[in-house]
Amino acid sequence: MLDSLDLRGCVENCQETGCVGSQQCFQHCIFTADGNISDGRWYLQEPLYLKWKQWDCHSDCRYYCMLAREEERRKLGEKPVKYHGRWPFRRVYGIQEPVSVSFSALNLAIQFHGWISFFILVNYKLPLTDNRKTYYEYSGLWHIYGVLAMNYWFWALVFHSR
Repeated sequence: MLDSLDLRGCVENCQETGCVGSQQCFQHCIFTADGNISDGRWYLQEPLYLKWKQWDCHSDCRYYCMLAREEERRKLGEKPVKYHGRWPFRRVYGIQEPVSVSFSALNLAIQFHGWISFFILVNYKLPLTDNRKTYYEYSGLWHIYGVLAMNYWFWALVFHSR
């Protein structure tokens, strides 16, 4: 392997210089010895979307070093490898895995539709007992299941967006 394929060295160099290779530099990654941004101007700090996604200089350096390494692997005819348990994807509008986000959002919408349909069926279409309870005694468990499943798909969407 080539020395330029060394991911750890690339990340360390990026954190020291604020640049990946010679072509891509990040102003929010250039620090002074005391840990402040070298220029000190407020607009050179990490962009808001990076703070919201919890992408700091280290994770940004890891991402762009990964892309540089994969580009070199592609030129050498090698197959992609996983980084930190994930395949290398390009960010699209700040979303790391856009297809996974889309499918998680679709699953969330389908789960929500099913939960609402069940609620309407049990409470408005089927007859109720004399004391306004449903005849189906386990409907509460299905509501809990629906809420837990929607919670799962919401957090899957958040996970894949990072």
